Amino acid sequence: MEPSAGDAAFLVAAVDRLRKLSRDPEAQPAVAGVEIHAHSARVARQRVRDAGGLPQIKQSDFFVVDPEPIYDTVIGNPPYIRYQDFAGEGRARARAAALRAGVSLSALASSWAAFTIHSALFLKDGGRLGLVLPAELLSVNYAAPVRRFLFDHFREVQLVLFNEQVFPEAEADVVLLLADGFRQGPANHATIRQSRNASDLASLGIGQSWTPLDPAAKWTSSIVDGAAVEPLQQLLRAQHFVNLESWGDTTLGIVTGNNKFFTLSPARAKELGLRSKELLRLSPPGSAHLRGLVLSDAMLTDIGKQGGSTLLFYPSDRPSAEAAAYIADGHRTGVDTAYKCRVRKIWHRVPLVGVADLLLTCMNADTPRLTTNEAGARHLNSVHGVYLRPEHRDLGRELLPLASLNSVTLLHAEMAGRSYGGGMLKIEPKEADVWAMPSPTLVSARADALRSIKDSVARLLDAGELLQAVELVDQALLTGSRRMTKKQVEQVRLARAELADRRKVRGASGH
Repeated sequence: MEPSAGDAAFLVAAVDRLRKLSRDPEAQPAVAGVEIHAHSARVARQRVRDAGGLPQIKQSDFFVVDPEPIYDTVIGNPPYIRYQDFAGEGRARARAAALRAGVSLSALASSWAAFTIHSALFLKDGGRLGLVLPAELLSVNYAAPVRRFLFDHFREVQLVLFNEQVFPEAEADVVLLLADGFRQGPANHATIRQSRNASDLASLGIGQSWTPLDPAAKWTSSIVDGAAVEPLQQLLRAQHFVNLESWGDTTLGIVTGNNKFFTLSPARAKELGLRSKELLRLSPPGSAHLRGLVLSDAMLTDIGKQGGSTLLFYPSDRPSAEAAAYIADGHRTGVDTAYKCRVRKIWHRVPLVGVADLLLTCMNADTPRLTTNEAGARHLNSVHGVYLRPEHRDLGRELLPLASLNSVTLLHAEMAGRSYGGGMLKIEPKEADVWAMPSPTLVSARADALRSIKDSVARLLDAGELLQAVELVDQALLTGSRRMTKKQVEQVRLARAELADRRKVRGASGH
């Protein structure tokens, strides 16, 4: 059965395969499908007949079809509709269908998640599931119930991962999910296979076995060499490394609704005649300026002199004449009609978040960076803010951005974050919460060694030499303290490089 049959591409291939497996040259394999569009359902039936099969294709919304566990195999490529567009009755039906299997999906879940769960319920005991799914299966938080369901209910779980994008025009990475033995679980491991692209599928090797600590947690560790994962787990078990959440809270930044209007360069603010009390210091949009250890007053001033938008327009309840004129100009040009502006009580008063101790870049070509916010600037939602716990604030502001530039933390960033278009690595606040960092105890113990390299690391970062900077931090934090051997550090570096290269190759192949 194919739960979203379209024009029956999967079912035609299934008929061809079943006929080749049959000893009867006149065999007419029966295949079933569900397709929501009437025209596509008619085309699908005809294509299956033309291929020599017996079509049983129903025109319906898949989520209203009661699951009848009669099929040997369910195959296909479920529709991938993001939560923003997957709303109303359609979403409600999908979530209800998943609940039949005891799986509660988040309101953020895309359509494929419910398709995967509902599809399994059509299988006989011992049946097989073969689906082309977004690679988000491995990494997004909303897929946690799907990951657990697969391990709990199938005897075997296999994944085929691709180094290149299979469907470049779709701008989405995919994996093949191959699960066998429905209702014969739980699986005690998964088998991971790698393929360069779809053309190489016929020559897959036997793969490697991978056992997750928690099946619901991210599966990105499945593609990491176990020799690199073990030192990370040892450091976490010994509490030499902890989650970033142990240091403090990570939050989203300010959402203005229109950065072009609300963020200003000092020259533009002067031109408008705005008063200093109507302006707040701001880390400008983007994060290119946050590649070092510190955002200082001098740096922010220099960025402003170069035309950067280092000021946030924030008028008082009684705006000055100049501010009132600027507000009126925003109204005239329709700024107030943007959604985030429209839903505010006062459209031109941007809701603020507190000044963060550290700024965390969330979209990165290389790795997420922590930067000490010495300038006391507000931050927009192009970066995250980290608010350190009082007991860790002084140490964290001084040394955590430096200590975070170690190979273990860089590797775990690839595992905790997710790959986006163009090969970018994105990390959300909830993902940052579990990002592995040197513990306050370890940083305190190695404080002198870290301070001794701080200036050198800063110069290397200014020169764009990230990996050389990381080598210095590794020596000061890891090998110098004998928390890791040089061989282990090399294994971690290699694993991180392989993940980053894989992310970038897939991004490049999708252009």
